[in-house]
Amino acid sequence: MFAEYLQAAMSHAVYKQYSDGTYFGSIPDFQGVWANEETLEATQKELESVLEDWILYRIEEHLTLPVVDGHSLARQAHV
Repeated sequence: MFAEYLQAAMSHAVYKQYSDGTYFGSIPDFQGVWANEETLEATQKELESVLEDWILYRIEEHLTLPVVDGHSLARQAHV
């Protein structure tokens, strides 16, 4: 479930290259999740790491997470 959520979120990542040749990546709806590295590959890897930390922090603090392409990490109430 976590891996699918992570993959869905990463599929929405947007990247741009700055004039100095570095890359910037972010994910809309995931405030504060961004990376800036020398290569696109390094930016993608760092962005995924930042996203993982962001998700785990929000889970630990009982904060809401966005639903991404039908994927949710919200706890289900037990009946």
